[in-house]
Amino acid sequence: MADQEEGAKLTQAEFVKKAIVSLRKNPYKGIHSVYSGFNEAFRAYFNDDPIKWTNQLNGEGVIEIRPARGGIMLYLPGEAPVRSTGKDVLKKMGL
Repeated sequence: MADQEEGAKLTQAEFVKKAIVSLRKNPYKGIHSVYSGFNEAFRAYFNDDPIKWTNQLNGEGVIEIRPARGGIMLYLPGEAPVRSTGKDVLKKMGL
């Protein structure tokens, strides 16, 4: 566990947001859940499943997630790349 007093421990939401801000490297706005070491650090700090929590926080709008090779990318709200819709794709194709 972390070397902090129990009362000073971060919440899961605080931990994830702090990790995104601390671990991202310019010019990137997000972090990879596996390659950044986030999943391992989350398990060490909370002794809990980071996948369950990132999905829950994404559903609550606390963070945004995007699929990535070997895991997911984690972003603060509003910083994730915009997903193309089917209509956008057809428009780009000239259809």
